[in-house]
Amino acid sequence: MNFNKAIVIGRVTRDPEIRTTPNGQNVASIGIATNRVWNTNSGERQEKVEFHSIVAWGKLADICSQYLSKGQLVLFEGRLETRTWEGQDGIKRSKTEIIAENMQMGPRTKPNGSGEENASYQAENKSTANNSQNQDANDGNDNNKEEEIKIEDIPF
Repeated sequence: MNFNKAIVIGRVTRDPEIRTTPNGQNVASIGIATNRVWNTNSGERQEKVEFHSIVAWGKLADICSQYLSKGQLVLFEGRLETRTWEGQDGIKRSKTEIIAENMQMGPRTKPNGSGEENASYQAENKSTANNSQNQDANDGNDNNKEEEIKIEDIPF
């Protein structure tokens, strides 16, 4: 059995570029940056950034172009695929891309990237918070209950 799966969580490096193929299918190209931070033996902090090319097709391409923007945190799941072509200069080139099969957006923030939640996000989640507080009040002091995880509470 073969397995080709890639999962990356990173920041969008540029607004998605959407194109339409001659047969009418939409395709979006998205750049993602991921980083790795570690400490050397001497205690010095090091960081390395990797850049990934994501390609989304069809409805997922439409969603990406509509909702993603530069700087936004996003998770992509897909498969690795390498394209090869010959450039105008006659040199053979290749590029490895992640063909997106699934995408989950990270928490919404203000456009200035300050990390503060914007008003519309707060308004959407205000009713969820109120419902959660009411549920907690109804539960009493039963600390032995396992806390239920709601899909709305997951940040991606």
